[in-house]
Amino acid sequence: LPQYTRGTVAAFAPFDARADAEALRKAMKGMGTDEETVLTILTTRNNAQRQEIASAFKTLFGRDLVDDLKSELTGKFETLMVSLMRPAYIFDAHALKHAIKGAGTNEKVLTEILASRTPAEVQNIKQVYQQEYEADLEDKITGETSGHFQRLLVVLLQANRDPDVGVDEALVEQDAQVLFRAGELKWGTDEEKFITILGTRSISHLRRVFDKYMTISGFQIEETIDRETSGDLEKLLLAVVKCIRSVPAYFAETLYYSMKGAGTDDDTLIRVMVSRSEIDLLDIRREFRKNFAKSLYQMIQKDTSGDYRKALLLLCGGDDD
Repeated sequence: LPQYTRGTVAAFAPFDARADAEALRKAMKGMGTDEETVLTILTTRNNAQRQEIASAFKTLFGRDLVDDLKSELTGKFETLMVSLMRPAYIFDAHALKHAIKGAGTNEKVLTEILASRTPAEVQNIKQVYQQEYEADLEDKITGETSGHFQRLLVVLLQANRDPDVGVDEALVEQDAQVLFRAGELKWGTDEEKFITILGTRSISHLRRVFDKYMTISGFQIEETIDRETSGDLEKLLLAVVKCIRSVPAYFAETLYYSMKGAGTDDDTLIRVMVSRSEIDLLDIRREFRKNFAKSLYQMIQKDTSGDYRKALLLLCGGDDD
């Protein structure tokens, strides 16, 4: 997988896994928990280091660090700390597993992960899912979804998007015309054309297609999708388009709407903050500031409280005035 450098969390130095394990044990031992120590250590070490701490914890004390966190912490703060401890390679597979188990499927999670991950990341998720859960991710997803929403998910799961190697202007024109005829010029959209083109063409090609579409139709492609489709398919098509335009902008918007209005969608807030903290959270912060007239830091500060807020603000890694 690619080496990302736009995260807010990097390897901590000088790092001493045993010392961290001892500090965490002391923080959770006896009456009352020293949450400050727990959150400070776990948000300032990267995921690989957290795994080393867990291993040292077991070696020194014969105890499972995650089990101890679960028994000593509660609520959203517990969820955040436990999410930070999840090994990075399994994070997405685990989120998908929980999105498609039991009663009702969490379409939001399927949409967010499959629209935003690179083809290499999707291939990795499928392999890990098979290894960890002895099940085929595609089978699981097709068993719980239907219609055009299901078809686009399956296309994205193939992870066969064309590589970015130069753009053919004639094909750009052709795709833009096909989408225009399928969307704006038809009663009832030809969803299949949208699914095939948005799910398989290269990123740089599609960015040109969106520009051309605007020229031909006078509409942004998002406006057409908004008008012509609905429900889960609409949300997935929009997520794919937004991620093609800019993954950090997509996540900035996802974070914004997780906190905007009454009540917070803490599951989304936690999932995005943790999963992007070592990848592109700096870019997400920049897009957030640009698009929402306040910083991510300020919005987290306003919308959360207590140790949960302290930990999220440390993960956020700073304000953008």
